[in-house]
Amino acid sequence: MLKGIPKNISPELLKVLMEMGHGDEIVIADGNYPAASNAKKLVRCDGLNIPELLESILTLFPLDVYVDSAISLMSTVNGDPKPEIWEVYRKIFNGKSVENNNITYMNREDFYERGKRAYAIVATGEEAIYANVILKKGVIK
Repeated sequence: MLKGIPKNISPELLKVLMEMGHGDEIVIADGNYPAASNAKKLVRCDGLNIPELLESILTLFPLDVYVDSAISLMSTVNGDPKPEIWEVYRKIFNGKSVENNNITYMNREDFYERGKRAYAIVATGEEAIYANVILKKGVIK
């Protein structure tokens, strides 16, 4: 065990977060996301929900402040209502005092294409729909 590492960050996820460089992106995917078929690197976090994992990741992971938005979510389609989990995310970003908390909303197809280019995809057991998040890594100043 190590001090200061959240317990829900597995050794594999910690390694991936450390390997990533400035501008690299990571997808934190809900249970419906095609993670295995789209990932260059796949990290399994089955049984974990995204809000708790996101909060832990943001403890370690700087977001890019040199772009308009370092956070991307998948926009809704077919009149689906705004997902409640987005407000949960907003509270997490505010609570973690994320410097660049601007959010970009992307259509599903563009989100999937961007996800294929991500450094890694983290597959979770999150059941909420539209819960997928892309984070762009920043630098430690």
